[in-house]
Amino acid sequence: MADFFTHFSCLLDVGTPKNAARALDLYNRMMEENAAEDPPSEAFLLSIQPEHGGTQLWIRDDTTGDPQAVIDFVLRCAKEFGLSGRWGFQWANTCSRPRVNAFGGGAHVLDLGRRKTVAWVATNGWLDRTISARPGKRGAR
Repeated sequence: MADFFTHFSCLLDVGTPKNAARALDLYNRMMEENAAEDPPSEAFLLSIQPEHGGTQLWIRDDTTGDPQAVIDFVLRCAKEFGLSGRWGFQWANTCSRPRVNAFGGGAHVLDLGRRKTVAWVATNGWLDRTISARPGKRGAR
């Protein structure tokens, strides 16, 4: 049997060490909400990164994680701390054994000030669209 994983590791700057500490409280509340879901998502791990002045949050998976949970958390932080600018991260989908269509990934970019998605891509959808594209389309032969 194969095991499937989603991996990511990224930083979010929340501006001040005080905001970083408050972000941990937001995270804990979010994980409590997540635990009440049936089934709960794989979510993610979070810690403050002192080597970056204590304002950076390290967001990462532990074995596997949920990119949507990351997006939801970052949007909560953007609202709570008045963050602005663009922020994004990427993830990799992997498998413990060779399987057709078991590998890929994606990326997501947010406008923190507007609390909106700027763009996103998932390689499995891109690959399917590109393979089935008519000649003359970008990326097609």
